[in-house]
Amino acid sequence: MYDFEFYRPASVAEAANLLAKDGERRPLAGGMSLIPTLKLRLARYSALVDLGALSELRGIRRDGNALVIGAMTTHATVASSAEARRAIPALADLAEGIGDPLVRNRGTIGGSIAYADPAADYPAAIVGLGATVVTNRRSIAGDDFFTGMLETALEPGEIITEVRFPLPQKAAYVKHAQQASRFALVGVFVAQRADGVRVAVTGAGPSVFRFKEAEAGLARRFDPAALKGIEVSPDGLNSDIHGSAEYRAHAVGVLARRAVQAAR
Repeated sequence: MYDFEFYRPASVAEAANLLAKDGERRPLAGGMSLIPTLKLRLARYSALVDLGALSELRGIRRDGNALVIGAMTTHATVASSAEARRAIPALADLAEGIGDPLVRNRGTIGGSIAYADPAADYPAAIVGLGATVVTNRRSIAGDDFFTGMLETALEPGEIITEVRFPLPQKAAYVKHAQQASRFALVGVFVAQRADGVRVAVTGAGPSVFRFKEAEAGLARRFDPAALKGIEVSPDGLNSDIHGSAEYRAHAVGVLARRAVQAAR
């Protein structure tokens, strides 16, 4: 790990000011991705700005037809939240399946989506539910937030403050997990909303993406049988020791059908 300065601000405004002083400074949330990256010397920053003391970034609340989750809320908190389970059970189930107890109790929703790991679970919920990512500067539609592998629409010094999830009529998330890390080899989030159906896929490609052919089929009939014959092309999908692009393409279809069957 390279040397760096460490700051622990008392407010979002103070954190933003600290980050603005140097383009090589980075915010620190749960640290489940950032700290291992630093330990392996895969990145070098001049300073870390720890958001851990900012209680204003924690919490889960219902706001009309949306479930609002603060950026520093841990996965374990989402998984155990009665409010989350009443509003969007699929989201609580997703959080419960992330990593191991250490990761769930330290990792945060804001840190997860800011890092944008291609095999992370939360991106599927962001896109699948049509969520809005709110920062200290603006609101970003979920469809516009993830821009590529480990890339997002966040600008230097921008801090995620909360995520707003519209309440679906039905939803479910199903994944095929890599057994050691619990990251998604493939994960599919399906949501039936008043304005249509959304199907988001994580783990299969360089970044989360919508399975629009499945959305069209399910818009006509929200039933697993509606996906018969609808497939994802393996072109451009991930291929590694855990599964080929063709394997992942097949898994997308299988998990999409299972997610529709499980939706509630």
